[in-house]
Amino acid sequence: MGVGLLSRAFFDRPAHEVAPELLGCVLVHGSVSVRLTEVEAYGLPGEDPASHTYRGRTPRNSVMFGPAGHLYVYFTYGMHYCANLVCLPEGHGSAVLLRAGEIVSGIDVARARRDGARDRDLARGPARLATALGWGREDNGLDMIGKVLPGTPPASVRAGPRTGISTGVETPWRFWIEGDPTVSPYRAHVPRRRRPAPDGRV
Repeated sequence: MGVGLLSRAFFDRPAHEVAPELLGCVLVHGSVSVRLTEVEAYGLPGEDPASHTYRGRTPRNSVMFGPAGHLYVYFTYGMHYCANLVCLPEGHGSAVLLRAGEIVSGIDVARARRDGARDRDLARGPARLATALGWGREDNGLDMIGKVLPGTPPASVRAGPRTGISTGVETPWRFWIEGDPTVSPYRAHVPRRRRPAPDGRV
């Protein structure tokens, strides 16, 4: 972890190198802090079909093209925000999805934002994590340098396929702290089956 830890230079590297080194680090936003326990790396345009930048720059994904260390926030399923930390020099288009973590300060605020959730579930999943930290559309492009703090390196880090995606499923760029109860469950993508037409055609 000696590459200018959590400086701009730390993020100015490929996402799959940055991602496992983020585990155990602490995100700070306002009064809430989260220790990261699960992340996923997403690669370059034209190379990683699961990445939002696969087909190039758009108004929606433009923050992913840098500078490194900024927050890329997107809206999904018409109801949730998810957040990523941008990697690589400006113009490349890569990031690490922040999938899960443990609330280490501001737990009362996080509980209020995640009404009714158990403490271990407050930031257990990318949308829950963003909600617990109070991130929304207005935080897209936020410079996170100085807001991602070093933590205790985990004893054991696992790697495997990314969860819930339909392409790039073989790439083992999901990283998590082994045995941590705040890690979200792995879910393989299940293709939607088309309902048969009344005449039996699919």
